[in-house]
Amino acid sequence: MTDNPLNNSAEPRVGRRTVLIATGATAAALAVAAAAPTSPTADAASAADAAPVAAAAVCTLTKEMTEGPYYLDGQYVRADVTEGKAGAPLKLVLTVVDDDTCVPLSNALVEIWHCDALGEYSGFVGGNGHSEPDDGTFLRGGVLTGTDGVAKITTIYPGWYRGRCVHIHLKVHTGVTLTSDGSFTGGRELHTGQLFCNETITAAMAKVSPYSTNTVTRTTLAQDSIYDDGGAASGLLTLTALGSSASAGYTGTLTVGVETS
Repeated sequence: MTDNPLNNSAEPRVGRRTVLIATGATAAALAVAAAAPTSPTADAASAADAAPVAAAAVCTLTKEMTEGPYYLDGQYVRADVTEGKAGAPLKLVLTVVDDDTCVPLSNALVEIWHCDALGEYSGFVGGNGHSEPDDGTFLRGGVLTGTDGVAKITTIYPGWYRGRCVHIHLKVHTGVTLTSDGSFTGGRELHTGQLFCNETITAAMAKVSPYSTNTVTRTTLAQDSIYDDGGAASGLLTLTALGSSASAGYTGTLTVGVETS
């Protein structure tokens, strides 16, 4: 099964690798703690004290999620993927770390793609059915992480289509080659997953334009066939308001730990 908007059945989980997803503050704290010098006599006690925190908040491994049918190879490397699409701003701040060490992963390409407010994917625009390929590129692209492992991408809050909750697709690559046309080739794919949004915030967003014009019955997080109610460990973004109303948009943060070996 794939991410087909005309099919409400569950999609399979992809189990090629595992990925650690946690809150940025917790992962950063663990990385600092791991780097801090300790006395030999304190090592055992420190490890014992840190273990419950790591297990509960940081080192929760989850399987990758399905890519879905709407991925297009070699999309643009760019920090803003909106291309003028109407919708509330969503400023993603995604930190990529090594899941074994929590050390930030620099120069990794973090790539996203998602539908617009009315449920359409570029490259597959066709009246919410996504059945007619086109040459569009809106709401697709990615950026390289800095030395801090952070990738910042400006997009819009996603819309929805039949059978799926609001979500954003995600890939992490290393070793890519940037091309003269602003795209990329090659490299190694470390992670394929999905990002999710708070249900209360999505419900508020659905009341403002242009989301309010989407007449498709919305699938909630609880009803979704992919999201498993795992919170940040399953890709749930931490959303921070950019203003006093839903239409002002949000910043979405998450730390994604990937297996590099």
